[in-house]
Amino acid sequence: MRRLIKVVFALSVSLSAALAQAGALDAISTGDASAGVKEALGKGADYAVASLGKSGGFLGNDKVKIPLPGYLQKADSALRMFGLGKQADQLVETMNHAAENAVAVAKPVLADSIRKMSVQDAKGILTGGDDSVTQYFKRTSSEQLTAKFMPIVKKETGKLQLAEQYNQFAGKAAGAGLVDKKDADIDSYVTQKAMDGLFLMIAEEERKLRANPVGAGSDLLKKVFGAL
Repeated sequence: MRRLIKVVFALSVSLSAALAQAGALDAISTGDASAGVKEALGKGADYAVASLGKSGGFLGNDKVKIPLPGYLQKADSALRMFGLGKQADQLVETMNHAAENAVAVAKPVLADSIRKMSVQDAKGILTGGDDSVTQYFKRTSSEQLTAKFMPIVKKETGKLQLAEQYNQFAGKAAGAGLVDKKDADIDSYVTQKAMDGLFLMIAEEERKLRANPVGAGSDLLKKVFGAL
């Protein structure tokens, strides 16, 4: 009986909290909700691009630093044994600098995603969980970011012979099932890692905002996200 009472009490508290949240959200106009979400999207995008799209943005951040692809990572000791350690280090530096240069041009693509956001999108972001801002960007901008990043990455990796050699060997290894196909091309690998890093930093900013809307520095963000 006591256990049943505890369960009923817990459900009652949860229901009350949900109703209170719904009431707080209902009190916010559609215009304010959309504007608040757009501001949150812009804040996340600005933070991510500013953090990563600069010298050392990837290379100096262990959360997003791009390592050698799996195939080369496993062969790292052998590479160094045969005097190719310097080239391997250069490849890591080049990949990370390529990602930094790529992310630096991401803002127009992210801004376009924000501009196209619908009222329905805004509602989904507000009520969709702690990473809904990040998921929105992934859904609406990944294809465009890939197209934007790839030429920049190719330009950088094309300077190194080891990158070309990697593509040749990894391509054959992928055909034999020894390497994941998505890692078989150095440019695709770096482009994907650059996007992963970008979305990771957007998610980081989103968590901060949701955890502390009062500290967001904007009355609109406080109003909209404080109601969650």
